[in-house]
Amino acid sequence: MLQLPHQPLQVAAVPAPRLPAREDQAGPWHSEAVCRRDEAGLFFAPSKEPTAARLAREEAAKRVCARCPVMVECREHALLQPEPYGVWGGLTAAERRVVLARRRRREVELRKAAASSGPIAAAG
Repeated sequence: MLQLPHQPLQVAAVPAPRLPAREDQAGPWHSEAVCRRDEAGLFFAPSKEPTAARLAREEAAKRVCARCPVMVECREHALLQPEPYGVWGGLTAAERRVVLARRRRREVELRKAAASSGPIAAAG
């Protein structure tokens, strides 16, 4: 879903097809990402990182994400790819798996509801 600069961002409950890069006067969305400037090392785990260090690093990365103007675009990119590692859009890989599982369950529920209401409405 392409977002124009003056439109409010809408986030779908169900994954949409891959988002095209946002092309406006500033370029693609990732060119505006705060993490591109100086803190990129926060977003990916070093090999054999201790749990306490990982949790602290992830919290620091999330604080960077919280002030990022393209956090939602980044998150949707990571959910639609799906990105298996790192903090993207303020979510860890584990948190993204939870979001994706919830979206899949919601999609199944919506399909079931649509399928069950179809024959009943036709019979009435």
